[in-house]
Amino acid sequence: MKKPATAAATAPDFFSAQVAQASRFYLNLKPSAKAPLTVICGGSERCAPDYAIHRATFPFYSIEFVAQGGGQLKINRTEHRLQPGMVFSYGPGVAHDITTQPGEPLVKYFIDFAGTEAVPLLGLARLKPGAVAQVFPPGEIQPLFDELIRNGRRGTVGTPEICAQLLRALALKIAEARAPLPGHDTLAFATYQQCLAHFRRHFLRLRSVTQAAGECHVDDAYLCRLFKRYDHQSPYRLLIRLKMNYAAERLQSPNALVKQVAEETGFLNQFHFSRVFKSVFGMPPTGMVKMR
Repeated sequence: MKKPATAAATAPDFFSAQVAQASRFYLNLKPSAKAPLTVICGGSERCAPDYAIHRATFPFYSIEFVAQGGGQLKINRTEHRLQPGMVFSYGPGVAHDITTQPGEPLVKYFIDFAGTEAVPLLGLARLKPGAVAQVFPPGEIQPLFDELIRNGRRGTVGTPEICAQLLRALALKIAEARAPLPGHDTLAFATYQQCLAHFRRHFLRLRSVTQAAGECHVDDAYLCRLFKRYDHQSPYRLLIRLKMNYAAERLQSPNALVKQVAEETGFLNQFHFSRVFKSVFGMPPTGMVKMR
C-alpha cells in the first residue's frame, strides 16, 4: 500500500530556494484530473531578503496569505503592496510576480490544490484566480493554515481528506473575513467595525437595531447597508444571534430559569423569547434546560 507523502518528500521544483525558514507538507504531486478536490501541498515560508518569484503560469491553484512583513505582488498586470492580512490566488494561466521587502521579509502561508471543485472553491472564497483580498483581523485565517500544516505533516491515511475539508473551511472563512483593500472604502469599513464592536459589547441591553444605530451615531438604513456589504447579514440577525448564544449558554447553568434568562437578554415577554430561541436553534429553551 502506498504511504501518503509527507514533509520529508523532495520539494517540488516550483518552490523558491530563497527562503530562510519553511514548514511544508506534500500530499499528492500528480493528482487525478477527475478528483473533486486534491490538496497538493502547503506550508509556511519565512522569505529571505532576496526572495523573488516570477511565473508566467502555475500547474495548480493556490491561495497565499501574508502573516507578517511586506512586499510587492504583480498579478494579471496589476500591482499590489503586500501587507499582513492580505490573501491572493493564482493558478494555470495566471502570471504573477512576488517580491519581499528586504528589511521586512514576508512570512506567508500557502496551499496548492487541484480538482473539479478547485475553481468553484475559489468562487466560494470570493477569490477567483488572480484576485487579491484583505481579511480582518489580519490573523483571522492563520489558525486554519496552521491546522492544515499540522494535519498535512502527519501523513496518515485520513490526511488527504482532512486537509481537503480544512481547505473548504478556509474558503468559507476567507469569504466571511474579507475587508476592503487598503485605500478602498476604509471610512465605511471603519464605521462598520465600530458598530460591530458596539453590538458585541452591548448586545444584552440593546433592544432594537434603531437603538443600536442611534448609539453608533448612524441611521438605521445606513447601518443595514454597512452590514449587508461587510457582514452579509442584517444587524437584527446579528443582534439576535448574540443574544441567543448567550441564552443557550446561560440555560446550561444549574438553576437558571427561562424567565430569568429572557430578562437578561432584554426580552420583556418570555413567550416571545421562547419563539425567537426556537427559531434560531430548532428547540424551545425548555429543551435546552432538559439537556443539563
